[in-house]
Amino acid sequence: MQVGEQSILFDTGQSELILENATRLGIALEKLDAIVLSHGHYDHTSGLEAVLRIAPNATVYMHPSAVSSKYVCDKDGTCRSVGMPRSSLNALDNNNRKIVSTIAMTPILGGVVATGEIPRVSEFETSDPSFYLDENCTRPDSVVDDQALYFDSNQGVVVILGCAHSGVVNTLEHIRNLAGGRPFHALLGGLHLLKGDKKRIGLTLKALRQFDFKILAPAHCTGSLATAMIWAAFEGQCFSCTTGTIQSF
Repeated sequence: MQVGEQSILFDTGQSELILENATRLGIALEKLDAIVLSHGHYDHTSGLEAVLRIAPNATVYMHPSAVSSKYVCDKDGTCRSVGMPRSSLNALDNNNRKIVSTIAMTPILGGVVATGEIPRVSEFETSDPSFYLDENCTRPDSVVDDQALYFDSNQGVVVILGCAHSGVVNTLEHIRNLAGGRPFHALLGGLHLLKGDKKRIGLTLKALRQFDFKILAPAHCTGSLATAMIWAAFEGQCFSCTTGTIQSF
């Protein structure tokens, strides 16, 4: 994310491939001012060591719980780690590393703000029951470290989601409060509806209409069913938010 002469990276992807992607897009990661982690799952943090290797002076913004152990219980009962990889944890374990805790709302730079922890107020947005804090899968993980970014534009508030583990409606309600009720303009990123049934997706669509977005770009963990339903419900307002997509506000 380019804000004037300053730049922010929101999440670091699943591998060092982030470096190649940045090179192909002409993005100079070594000039990064800030790195924000949406949460501590490996598919959002595995490229952190590689990025910090070339941008050691970038400030890392994250919730303290992002470094906690995290597991998922698969349908066959297998429990596997989905937390931040050791390479990323080691990269953060540096006395010279600049790390800012984002438990609460935290300004990043250039008007871009991290939400910090997101209150869970929506009745239908329950936590994913497959996530746990321990390898025996006995302590449920609500992914308290989940957060989003937002900033105000001339057209309204723009929201960028990582995975929306807190629930997209919970996230938007929190941002509406933080932004003082300013109208929304665009929503980009993962809505974590991959496992959502039609009822939950329908309730989410109903809520999205009330937020009155002009642009929606569902990506990552939104899921094919939810993405198709969003595109159908908001015809002419959606675009594909894939790797390499460039959008200006």
